[in-house]
Amino acid sequence: MSDARNQPTLALGPVLFNWSADRLGDFFARIADEADVDRVHVGEVVCSKREPFFADRLPEAIERLQRAGKTVVVDALALPTLKRERQSVGDVVGLDGVEIEINDMTPLALLEPGRRFAVSPLVNVYDEGTLGVLAKRGAWSVGLPYELPLPSIARLAAEGARLGVEIQVHAFGRLPLAISGRCYHARVHGLAKDSCQFVCGEDPDGLEVDTLDGEGFLAINGVQTMSRDCVAVLDEAEALIEAGVTSFRLSPQACDMVAVAAIFRARIAGAISAEEARARLGEVGLSIPLGIPMMSGSWPATAGSLSAR
Repeated sequence: MSDARNQPTLALGPVLFNWSADRLGDFFARIADEADVDRVHVGEVVCSKREPFFADRLPEAIERLQRAGKTVVVDALALPTLKRERQSVGDVVGLDGVEIEINDMTPLALLEPGRRFAVSPLVNVYDEGTLGVLAKRGAWSVGLPYELPLPSIARLAAEGARLGVEIQVHAFGRLPLAISGRCYHARVHGLAKDSCQFVCGEDPDGLEVDTLDGEGFLAINGVQTMSRDCVAVLDEAEALIEAGVTSFRLSPQACDMVAVAAIFRARIAGAISAEEARARLGEVGLSIPLGIPMMSGSWPATAGSLSAR
């Protein structure tokens, strides 16, 4: 992995948690000025009720990121059900001057012919046929679902190379597992979804959930279910690059993401070992368990098989 020209791109995914507008503004400013990433995703994916709090600051964040040389990608909602949510998706796909990413198939009906778009790992792209259909519609980057085994990744990467489509994998952060119409955060606090009081904002990394026996199980983030552990793809980096993966995605957590980006940049370049990268990740202020996916015929590990080290 010594040829920089052939290195995968490093993308910072959208913030999935309910951070305050001030925190988001400061976060994107620091990412723009200090983070060694090629692309930065902005926009609300999980809950439309969070959108208005950062909407007026989004143009400033986009402008600062672009001025710093980052490609900006605006994400659409993952589960639009209400009329205003569908309108929000329409607003995203109508944006000029930025790339856009779809988190379900709804935007395809709204995209102008020839409009480029990226596809997030929340969209089920399991085979070459699906990849081909999306590429024909204008997809230039496809994030693969989290549970795909390495042989499937390799096949899709080969097809992506043939089609000129970037193939991306999740490399850091809690795994998003599902999005529901119900708000788990509100229910935990005895509230209804429509009067949630935005209690998900109390948990900037999500709220951990135990089993009835008191064992660590999952995490919740408003209407979203996530893995309890934070995945870090370190040992698998070489194998994924050899399989043809051309982009690694970092999902923001409430820690030093500038340092995280530097660690992964060095790791995918082969400048540091997996062991050194793991040691450095222990110093970024991550407050949730760090789970390391182990490659044993498949990657990544399922959420249930992640274990903290």
